[in-house]
Amino acid sequence: MEKPYPPLLRRPAYPASTRARESLEVHIKELKDLGVLSIVGHSEQVEVTTPFIIAWHNGKSRMVGDFRALNTYTIPDRNPIRIIHERLKQLSQAKFLIAMDALKCFNQNASTDKTQKLLRIMAYCGIYEYLRISFGIKYAPSQYQSMMNAIFPE
Repeated sequence: MEKPYPPLLRRPAYPASTRARESLEVHIKELKDLGVLSIVGHSEQVEVTTPFIIAWHNGKSRMVGDFRALNTYTIPDRNPIRIIHERLKQLSQAKFLIAMDALKCFNQNASTDKTQKLLRIMAYCGIYEYLRISFGIKYAPSQYQSMMNAIFPE
């Protein structure tokens, strides 16, 4: 995508309640500590910023970027997600099974410098960019599957 970016991508942040702001601060700090988010410098020209929301589920929250506008311009990645019943059939013949919590694993795929400039989120406390793949991006599930295929080949 070439500059100037479409106006559809340039949107202000959503208003946030006090509870949402507190949660945003916690999530932003956690993601910065994990190396997933980086603050964008004040002197840097910001072409694209995307707002984000907090989804409340079971008393817990999760930060999710609102990348719907960006997804309309994104070419989907065609890495197929494996069919679950085929994987279960393979697992039925295994001698050992190991459980793995892959929640933070989703954010382990690094973004390219070009992509990072498009993965910016704007909050009341600043503008940040994702250094790694984020939830809400059209190609994120297939990128995650590609990483899992590399780790666990057939």
